[in-house]
Amino acid sequence: MNKTSIGNDEKVIWQQLATIPDPEIPVVSIVDLGMIRGITVDNGQVIVQLAPTYNGCPALEVIRMQIRAVLEQALRKNVEVQLIIDPPWTTDWISKEGLHKLKEYGIAPPAGRKSTTGWRDEAANVSCPHCGSDSTELISQFGSTPCKALYRCTECLEPFDYFKCH
Repeated sequence: MNKTSIGNDEKVIWQQLATIPDPEIPVVSIVDLGMIRGITVDNGQVIVQLAPTYNGCPALEVIRMQIRAVLEQALRKNVEVQLIIDPPWTTDWISKEGLHKLKEYGIAPPAGRKSTTGWRDEAANVSCPHCGSDSTELISQFGSTPCKALYRCTECLEPFDYFKCH
């Protein structure tokens, strides 16, 4: 293999990747979510390492197609997208800006746990993204997408999605 430095293309690659929204949560980019784990150039081909946020994510193929289309158009190079499952993606990789964008969109970002027993997120400190109250309750372990759970605020009574911790 003839792996070379990305050089001047690196800034362009990151800028382009930051324009690709998550298909299920369009206010955050795949960069905001920490899904991009590495970028290399090998014999003129760009190789992007992508960590799926959720095993079996239905949006994964769409994301792969978007990465190839955006980068091939911007760089005029072939692009390969490699899935990285080890180490598995974690919510710790979401950027501070990404966490803020989730909250502003009405999705509670991943939170710390209150205890170490039970389902991993039923013990989370989940604040309502609408009113900020910590008085919330789990309604369903499954929200609008597999990576989210459904909660309700007991103060403002609004339901909301919570991005599950991984």
